[in-house]
Amino acid sequence: MIDAATEQKKSIAELTREYIDAHPSIRDCISKDLINYSSLARKIMSELGLTHEEAILAACRRYAMRLARSDFEGQIISLFKDSTLEVKTRICIVISKNDWVVLRNLEEVVRRILAEKSVCHIIESSSAITVMCEDKHLAMIQKAIGEEYILRVRKGLAEITVKSPSRIEDIPGSFAFISSILAENGINLVEAVSCYTDTIFVVEKDVVMRAFDILSKIIEGGSRPAQEGD
Repeated sequence: MIDAATEQKKSIAELTREYIDAHPSIRDCISKDLINYSSLARKIMSELGLTHEEAILAACRRYAMRLARSDFEGQIISLFKDSTLEVKTRICIVISKNDWVVLRNLEEVVRRILAEKSVCHIIESSSAITVMCEDKHLAMIQKAIGEEYILRVRKGLAEITVKSPSRIEDIPGSFAFISSILAENGINLVEAVSCYTDTIFVVEKDVVMRAFDILSKIIEGGSRPAQEGD
C-alpha cells in the first residue's frame, strides 16, 4: 500500500502502469485482451490503497492499447519456427573472482579447448568470471584459474542452444519469451546467455529432456506451449 504523499506525487495513470509492469502475468494478459478490467481496477485499488476506480479503469484501458501495439509475440513465434536446437551434456561451470590474473591464466587453456572444437564460453561481470565448458576440461580450467580464485564449481549439467536467424537481433523480447516459458514450467536456469544468434541455456541434467521438449513445441508447433498442469 502506498501513502498519501506518494499518491499525490504520482498520477493514477503512473501508479497503474507501475503496478501492471511489476506483475508480468497481468501485463501479458492485458497485451492479449484476456483480462477483466473492472476486476483489475478493484485489485489495484485494494493493493495500493487508492480510490477513484473510474480513473484506474481508464488508465488500465489506455495502457492496454499501448501494450497491444507493442506485442511482438507473433514475430517471436515466427522467428523460433525458423530456429533449431542443439543439446550437449556433461557440461560444467566454474565461477571465479573477477581478476585480470584469471583472464591471463585462462588464455592458453581456452585456446586449446577451442582448437578441439569443444564447448567453451566465458562471461565476465563486475564481480565474477564464469567459464562454461565440457566436464572433461574441468581439471584443466581449475588448475589454470587457481583454487584461490575459484568461488563455485558445478558439473554434470546440460546445455541447450537455440540457434536462430539473424533477425533475432531486431525482435524485442525473444530471450525473455523463451526464459519465461521455461520458468512457467518449473525449469530452473543455472546459466542463460545470448550471443548473436545463439541463445544458450544451462540446466540440470535431470530436466534437460523436459526443457528440450518445451522448446521443441515452440519451434515445431509455432505457438506458445501450454503450461504443465493445464
